Amino acid sequence: MQERRRLKRRTLIYYLRVTDDETGEDIGHLVDITTEGILVMSTTPIEIGKAFRLRMQLPNPDGTPGNERVEFEARSLRSSRDVNHDFIDTAFQVTSLSPRHRSHIEILIDDYGFRD
Repeated sequence: MQERRRLKRRTLIYYLRVTDDETGEDIGHLVDITTEGILVMSTTPIEIGKAFRLRMQLPNPDGTPGNERVEFEARSLRSSRDVNHDFIDTAFQVTSLSPRHRSHIEILIDDYGFRD
């Protein structure tokens, strides 16, 4: 399969909760992130091809949940079983992201991303 990703995905040192902003339900944990997409690990399947309004609570410098959050619109693209077959990984393409929240994601990647 040809790689279509323009930005390198970054795995964070924290598994942030990803929440459906419309329903308030947690849909899973963030596995990796760029400003163009995210990978979410969940215990239940997520509908493919669906538009979502998602949010993530950003951590404080000590790793505890903070007051700041990132909100964005995304479309679920594909799903597959995780290496641990108890989980499902779903890829999302970010379709709408404000400049402020883009900046938060870039800072999140810089501060909490694993280095190559």
